[in-house]
Amino acid sequence: MTRELTEKVIIVEGKSDKRKVKSIIREPVEIICTNGTIGLSKLDELIDTLIDKDVYILVDADSAGDKLRRQFKRELPEAEHLYIDKMYREVATAPEHHLATVLIGADIDIYTEYLDRG
Repeated sequence: MTRELTEKVIIVEGKSDKRKVKSIIREPVEIICTNGTIGLSKLDELIDTLIDKDVYILVDADSAGDKLRRQFKRELPEAEHLYIDKMYREVATAPEHHLATVLIGADIDIYTEYLDRG
């Protein structure tokens, strides 16, 4: 499969995280909400849909986010994990310029004006 055809998927915890990330990204990226925790059967279903896709995990820097991240590391080891600074704690409340920097570091195309806001 060529790189151009590979789809990118970002997994976040909540709808507010999804809205925030979606507003920063310029390229077509599927953003999936886990709505916090995710059961094993639901996770297995999700993993089946992620075959041949570039998967990024972007969750809050808190205990619930850490638990979810560990689950994905175990069940989907090929996913790339993106981290926000612990001082912001939540993806939804992190400044746009910080999220833009995190996303561009993962080679995700963002609206560059978000980099200027820092």
